[in-house]
Amino acid sequence: MRTYTKETQEELTPELAVELLKEGNARFVNNIKAHRNLLQQVNETSAGQFPFAAILSCIDSRTSAELIFDQGLGDILSIRIAGNILNDDILGSMELACKIAGSKLIVVLGHTKCGAIIGACNNIVLGNITGLLNKIKPAIEQETETKTERNEHNESFLKNVTVNNVFITVKKVRDQSSILREMEEAKKIKIIGGLYDVDTGKVIFFE
Repeated sequence: MRTYTKETQEELTPELAVELLKEGNARFVNNIKAHRNLLQQVNETSAGQFPFAAILSCIDSRTSAELIFDQGLGDILSIRIAGNILNDDILGSMELACKIAGSKLIVVLGHTKCGAIIGACNNIVLGNITGLLNKIKPAIEQETETKTERNEHNESFLKNVTVNNVFITVKKVRDQSSILREMEEAKKIKIIGGLYDVDTGKVIFFE
């Protein structure tokens, strides 16, 4: 696989960036890795990086974006925080990724069986974790389909909350960053959501 250069990055459209991630995830699910010389990529990216996407995902040890999308050095910018929530620093990182580093795509990636989602649904109160989990509470409030068993034992409820959380975060990115919103309106980037299934390794994209 080639290392992205300024020229090849500029040639990519946001739509092609999505396809690259879909193809990479298909390779991952089928246990087929693209051939890469990582040491060569170290050398090729030493003078600069030209990533095509920025991915906000959870810190969960099963959700490394580089692995589940079968990407190499210099390909994607990975932003990780429990519950794939948004704050000012993460938003600034996204702006840097697109406006400065030239990325064509932002993906907010949730995942099944997320500990942060479970903690928020169970109303965990513990140190600094409390404030983080509070940012997930709007996704719980939006889940009105489930009337009983609104807890970690109800997989359907958890998945609904997880998906809500992704959509809420995507909306916040657009609402809170005029830079990214204007870039998307000009079709220079796309901002989308996705859900990674820890049982299958497959990513579903919300476009």
